[in-house]
Amino acid sequence: MTTRVLILMRHGKSAYPTGIADHDRPLAPRGEREATLAGEWIRAEQPPVGAVLCSTSVRTRETLAMTRIDAPTTFVEDIYGGSPEQLIKLIREVDDSVDTLLLIGHAPGMPYTTWELASNRYSEPAEQVSRKFPTSAMAVLEFDKSWADIDTGTADLVSFHIPR
Repeated sequence: MTTRVLILMRHGKSAYPTGIADHDRPLAPRGEREATLAGEWIRAEQPPVGAVLCSTSVRTRETLAMTRIDAPTTFVEDIYGGSPEQLIKLIREVDDSVDTLLLIGHAPGMPYTTWELASNRYSEPAEQVSRKFPTSAMAVLEFDKSWADIDTGTADLVSFHIPR
């Protein structure tokens, strides 16, 4: 079985323009900069991304654009406000031809899903996730199953990176 890599990324720091609905908030300049750094880190430190699942919000779409990750992308409305159960259900639907998946979403979905999937909750990366999962942060989980078989406590949280 191939080792699968799941990268759970929180969107970049967003702006708060007056009169703009939460779903439509764009990235702030800091968010653009950090999303660019995140993309550089992914390309340097992780296997090539085979697919992306991204929230439909403006800030997640802009985060993906700033990472310059070029992989087939599906924009999913349910990622916005999605619970760990909803997000894991989406992950289970990924085709097994994909070895590395990038999921770009929001808090609390990204940290809670990381925690739900991690089998090693007493590791250093898990401690970092439990302290704070700031904007543009990424949790990297690995497992040796098909995407359809991912479940609570079945992945190793191998890295937590905050691009600054």
